[in-house]
Amino acid sequence: MRFGIVLFTSDRGITPAVAAKAAEDRGFDSFYVPEHTHIPVKREAAHPRTGDASLPDDRYKRTLDPWVTLGTIAAVTSRIELSTAVALPTESDPITLAKTIATLDHLSGGRVTIGAGFGWNTDELTDHGVPGNKRRTVLREYMEAMRALWTQEEASYDGEFVSFGPSWAYPKPVQSHVPLLIGAGGTERTFKWIAANADGWITTPYESDVSASTALLMKSWQEAGREGAPRVVALDGKPDPEKLARWTEAGVTDVVYGMPDKDEDEVLPYLDRLADKLAPLGLTV
Repeated sequence: MRFGIVLFTSDRGITPAVAAKAAEDRGFDSFYVPEHTHIPVKREAAHPRTGDASLPDDRYKRTLDPWVTLGTIAAVTSRIELSTAVALPTESDPITLAKTIATLDHLSGGRVTIGAGFGWNTDELTDHGVPGNKRRTVLREYMEAMRALWTQEEASYDGEFVSFGPSWAYPKPVQSHVPLLIGAGGTERTFKWIAANADGWITTPYESDVSASTALLMKSWQEAGREGAPRVVALDGKPDPEKLARWTEAGVTDVVYGMPDKDEDEVLPYLDRLADKLAPLGLTV
């Protein structure tokens, strides 16, 4: 089992580069950051946790750009995986975003994993011209188009929401296949989409039974004829050896812990305590 850190980035507290370097030094395998381009003040979309238009955390309004953030992290680390939990690819131009991600993967030596969401905030998506009822289709097309740009000498794509003729696009990612994980509720609909289009699942903070949901994902994966097994990244609160053993047996491959966006003198001791608890469970420096 691999262990990672997620920092709900904001313009306060420890910088992501310092936080990620500290996580890498303590043996963590991955570092995740979120994305929201903006939060419309007036919204109809309900937040999954609160059930209404209120936000559970003011950092939703203050998130840093994920790709710039991961670039700063890449510059001061050498090993840790550069990930998003979650990014919203449909809120960017796919040709430009493909260039950004390919450049990050190229300069980091092949360390990028895309954790993407469909987007619960449909008001935010609307401002980007993405119909809420088409957000899964748009994400699929954007990812297909970006993969064409990453893998083909003369790339082209013709879809409902993105279309371009034969084009050159460099650099290509170091990885032959940049992994795509989907962060969304553990439903059959989500898992069928993952089995058809992605490489794994990131749980939500409010997932009630990770083991049961993982079993449903495995079923969808097998029914789709996919080889191997999907990557499953579970968000966790406090390390519990018995729970982690159950998750491992169920097929969870990664467990990620949240880091507070506070000052270094508070965050670094937190990381030390977390690393000490995880060391007997396989975390190695």
